[in-house]
Amino acid sequence: MRQLADALRRALARVPDRVRALPTIAVDLVIALACYLAMVASPVRDGQETPAMFLLAAVGSLPLVWRRRWPVLITLITGIATIALALSGGLHEMPYGQLVATYTFASLATPRWRAVAGTLTVAGILISLWPKENLLPAGATIILFVAAYALGAIARSRRELITTLEARAQRLAADYAQAASAERERIARDMHDILAHSVSLIVVQAEAGPVVVRSDPDRAVQVFDAIADAGRDALAQLRRTLNVLRPETSSRAPQPGLEALGTLVEQARGAGVRTTLDEYGERRPIAPETAVAAYRVVQESLTNVVKHAHAGQVDVRLHWDATVLRLEVRDDGRGTGRPVPHLGHGLIGMRERVAACGGTLTTGPSADGPGFQVAATLPVLET
Repeated sequence: MRQLADALRRALARVPDRVRALPTIAVDLVIALACYLAMVASPVRDGQETPAMFLLAAVGSLPLVWRRRWPVLITLITGIATIALALSGGLHEMPYGQLVATYTFASLATPRWRAVAGTLTVAGILISLWPKENLLPAGATIILFVAAYALGAIARSRRELITTLEARAQRLAADYAQAASAERERIARDMHDILAHSVSLIVVQAEAGPVVVRSDPDRAVQVFDAIADAGRDALAQLRRTLNVLRPETSSRAPQPGLEALGTLVEQARGAGVRTTLDEYGERRPIAPETAVAAYRVVQESLTNVVKHAHAGQVDVRLHWDATVLRLEVRDDGRGTGRPVPHLGHGLIGMRERVAACGGTLTTGPSADGPGFQVAATLPVLET
């Protein structure tokens, strides 16, 4: 018995899903036929059926098949038929068809048409209640119509709520996807800047290592120390970047900023390029992301000097004024009269970083001398 009860319970649980899977036209056809049979059952049972009663009952219920497509029109048709059936004495039970129509227009019609259909329904109820001897008590009939309208309004509100929630979920999903894409791009830029700079320094100094080992052993020690320092710095910055991908990690060390420019200059010097760092004007407060952008611009510029420029001198200058920080990196390499070297994702990353901070970036051969120049204008915070 328990197994039979469980099987019956599972079968009944699947019924709503099967009903929802049916075509709506089939469901509405069943509803229309049920309303028609319910309206004609009492007259047939009491032997009071007439051809007019069958016709009016059919017009008052069978058009419900198209209730979803034309809710107000179907309400009008079924309402007229129901009123005629009531006035002719053929309505022995509740007006099932009109109740379903009331539910439908309350659920599907626009506000303007709901007002029109609601007014017509109220008028139809008043007219139909006039011969009270053939109907349920007036109060019960009014309660039934109010309940039908309320159920339709609830269904409409639920559908609108679902639509709103789905739209909100889509917006949130799009926002999450955009945020994830922006974070991936940021991590990619950080990885590129860190690896390109550090690995370039390591490669340049490693290539010079065998030469200085034979000619200047003391200098060789410095070269290998510089290689080790560059490698350790790259690992430290990579750990900070990758920690973003580990939510359980408690360490959130800040990204490098202007205070770390000296380290970049020393690394470039260690790679054999004379490098200077000069700062003009009174230093102003800047946003943390702006400081990171300035650091990355200098880092990428020095990386390109070491890799491409064949320069002997590179100058890093910071010019402060009341509204902006002007950052320049200029070398004396092969910038003038020669094609700009292909910078891969580095130039794109610099432009994206500077633009994200509300600044501008220009690159190209120096206008007043040999070499290549990178110039960034970054906003400062108001004080």
